[in-house]
Amino acid sequence: MDRKQASVAECLLFVAGEPVLITELARAMELETAAVRQLLYEMETAYRDEQRGILLLVTDETAQMISNRAYIDAVERLIQPEQKRSVSQSMLETLAIVAYRQPVTRAEIESVRGVRCEYAITQLQKLDLIQAVGRKDVIGKPMLYGTTDTFLRKFGMHNLSELPPLDLESAKTDAETEMETV
Repeated sequence: MDRKQASVAECLLFVAGEPVLITELARAMELETAAVRQLLYEMETAYRDEQRGILLLVTDETAQMISNRAYIDAVERLIQPEQKRSVSQSMLETLAIVAYRQPVTRAEIESVRGVRCEYAITQLQKLDLIQAVGRKDVIGKPMLYGTTDTFLRKFGMHNLSELPPLDLESAKTDAETEMETV
């Protein structure tokens, strides 16, 4: 096998990323189709014998670089890593309001926080920490939000009665202290 020609074919197939007609490969390499076909079969055998992570799949008409199925578990771990997203301060504040005041509307959350919270609500729903639990019976019928079982499991609780008591005096003092430093 001609190493330079094999390297050129490897480069072309890698760049293409999808099946390439052997006739097109021959044209690009300025070689006869039969010579390219022979080269590809030799490369395919060598890749397989060396148990490489990348293999060559040669059909009657095309050639393609493919991943070695022997390493599928590692590939899946890379492509679909365990979701470990951090929760921002605004998301934690929103989550606390939902936990202590549920069922609660977005407007009620925003009233407590003093800022818009659409993003935090959307992200908390994606993390399955809160969910829509119904609609409030007022004009416009706004969505009501509550916590999920995932929320309970994440924070190691059996039910909402295990939430720590809400210390409003401490919260007021912390808020006042923050305002004084601004």
